[in-house]
Amino acid sequence: MNVSDILIHINESLNEQQRSALEEAVRQIEGVVAPRFNPGKEHLLLVAFNPDVASTATLLTKVQSFGYNAQLIGG
Repeated sequence: MNVSDILIHINESLNEQQRSALEEAVRQIEGVVAPRFNPGKEHLLLVAFNPDVASTATLLTKVQSFGYNAQLIGG
C-alpha cells in the first residue's frame, strides 16, 4: 500500500470539537489512514492517505463541505 501525506490549510480558527469532527469525517473517506491536527498548528490538517484510493481533491472537498475556506499545501 502506498501512503502519502498532504497538508490542508484551514483559514478559520477551529475549536477542539470542530477539529475532532473534521478529523472523524476525513477518517471516513476510503483510503485515509490518519488525519490529525498537531498542537500549536491547529490551522493545518495533516492527512496520511493511500493515493491509489483517495485523491487530494476528495480530501479538500470534504474539508470545504464543512463550510471552511481551505487549500492544499504541497498538493
